[in-house]
Amino acid sequence: MSKLRTAVNSQDHIQGNVNAPIELVEYGDYQCPHCGHAYPIVKSIQKKMGNKLKFVFRNFPLAEIHPNAVNAAVASEAAAMQNKFWEMHDHLFEFQSRLDDESLIKYAAQLKLNVEQFENDFEKPELIKKVDADFESGVRSGVNGTPSFFINGEKYNDSWEEEPFLNYLKSLVK
Repeated sequence: MSKLRTAVNSQDHIQGNVNAPIELVEYGDYQCPHCGHAYPIVKSIQKKMGNKLKFVFRNFPLAEIHPNAVNAAVASEAAAMQNKFWEMHDHLFEFQSRLDDESLIKYAAQLKLNVEQFENDFEKPELIKKVDADFESGVRSGVNGTPSFFINGEKYNDSWEEEPFLNYLKSLVK
């Protein structure tokens, strides 16, 4: 079984109770249809698990098959510079069919980001480095497709459809 090689740290985007007994890490690609399918499932599980779940999203853009995935990932990091990572994350999945650069700028405006700052941050090499670091940590952890999930540091290889996924997560909470 694969293990998460890069522990969750201050560079990660975390939602939920940081001291939760369950840590769910997703390696995802904003342009991946499977990640788009998993997005509402994870949202629902977060609601149902409440403070028992910490959720972490790491970028794993599959650039060869999803030409807009890298820029979408960088856009989420540019939004993070204005403390709106999760708002952009959600928006990108909700409007997954339109991830061209023009749409990314439009989304920044819709989320009430400072668009000029967003465009400047989008060009910063450190944001590409952050996306690359997420990707590399995924490769080191055995990620070979998206979405890939790790639960408390262990790669999860079973169904991530809501019912079996939720039941498995609940079984881990004593």
